[in-house]
Amino acid sequence: MALISLKSLGVTMSAPLFSKLDLTIGSGDRLGIVAANGRGKSTLLKCLTGEMEPTSGDITRTRGLRVGHVEQSVPPALLSRSFHQVVADALPPEQAESEMWRVDVVLDSLDVPEVMREREMQALSGGWQRLALIARVWVTDPDVLLLDEPTNHLDLARISQLESWLNALPREVPVVIASHDRAFLDATTNRTLFLRPEQSPVFALPYSRARQALDEADASMARKFERDMKVAQQLRKQAAKLNNIGINSGSDLLTVKTKQLKERAEKLEEAAVSAHREKSAGAIRLANRGTHAKVLITLDDVAVETPDGTLLFRTGKRHICQGDRIVLLGRNGVGKSRFVSLIRNAIAEPDTVANVRVTPSTVLGYSDQALSGISGDDTPLAMVSRRYDVGEQRARSLLAGAGVVIEMQEKRIGVLSGGQKARLMMLALRLANPNFYLLDEPTNHLDIDGQEALEEELLKHQASCVLASHDRSFIRAIGNRFWLIEKRKLTEVEDPEEFFRTVAEGSN
Repeated sequence: MALISLKSLGVTMSAPLFSKLDLTIGSGDRLGIVAANGRGKSTLLKCLTGEMEPTSGDITRTRGLRVGHVEQSVPPALLSRSFHQVVADALPPEQAESEMWRVDVVLDSLDVPEVMREREMQALSGGWQRLALIARVWVTDPDVLLLDEPTNHLDLARISQLESWLNALPREVPVVIASHDRAFLDATTNRTLFLRPEQSPVFALPYSRARQALDEADASMARKFERDMKVAQQLRKQAAKLNNIGINSGSDLLTVKTKQLKERAEKLEEAAVSAHREKSAGAIRLANRGTHAKVLITLDDVAVETPDGTLLFRTGKRHICQGDRIVLLGRNGVGKSRFVSLIRNAIAEPDTVANVRVTPSTVLGYSDQALSGISGDDTPLAMVSRRYDVGEQRARSLLAGAGVVIEMQEKRIGVLSGGQKARLMMLALRLANPNFYLLDEPTNHLDIDGQEALEEELLKHQASCVLASHDRSFIRAIGNRFWLIEKRKLTEVEDPEEFFRTVAEGSN
């Protein structure tokens, strides 16, 4: 049964985000919404809740429908409240008096520890804040659940836990998920909507299989368009030839025939639909200056410690070689980020980190989760032209190519969207022209196009890198070596699948 129906729905801002969208959402649906950054996913969710009016078309909701919407960011008014209060405040006053037990049931279902429940939101990590927002919506017992980028800030254990929680929800409650996390969409959805400005295809398949079907449909449409254009061209040539003969011979029949051929060509051209071309949110290109050295970094049983000197793990004897794409695996808190910082310090100041030897020709390209390499108070134009000495015109061209449009180039970096900041960081990496990349959560804020472009660039340039990531699709695509950190030691494993399984089982 359809709970929400969309008919020819469209939203136009400066340009159409989507149009002519026909869609029904009903019992049993687990719908994934996929689009590039800034292309209408959050807007569509707001239309579904009734918070935003579409530019065109109609939305029909069943009478009395309760729509639960989990947005991406925490409202400032909630930051000073405790986890428990944030969830309890969502209950209507008449329920709050007699049904406070609902809050504990929801928090138990999400495995929120007692100690966490009394902490203020502003003291929680992004991952716990995200779970608080989900619990706050679910406690209201919605008929439809909408989730906007639900895996943002979650580690692998929490992502697996969220997958299990979603898959255990009553099937009569439809769930709509806007996400860039390909593995998460595969694990939690059974339908996929690809949001596009003209026609938005829907497939009754989870993301990866739907993407394959979409690519085939796009390729088929591209072939048909080419065929139709060729036939139209041939018809116009025939018409021109007959027209010349008709003029010379004065034949009325040939004049009529010429007109008919032209009309057929015009009809074909009008009806022909060109294949969809995804407009990039900004190109991601990397560089690799190369080096003759085979071994870039040697680790001689390095002790990785907390700032106060507590041992997190020892590395054993390890080499990082040219062409290695090493993925660090391990649960939160085992020391992955500390290890990344240690390698960064060893490259920045050679011979200052005990038992780490760095080849002198190693040139670092570094990006962390917070994108701290780009200052929020600087402007993109000032940063690129000053840091890389490229001149204003060249800097403007580079920024535009990376998705930072002219009107944003002289605004503070702090006001850019997450996607624009991530692409600016990727541009900074390319201009550093490194031969070794150190990447901590590089796919945060990147849409699926951006993730795939980053994968393609790292593979194309045979870039040497060490990376920490919670993105399973990215890890599978990029890694050729895997270092697992657990029980205070680092071991090399064949692939990441056993670790993924262990994390998933531990979260259930």
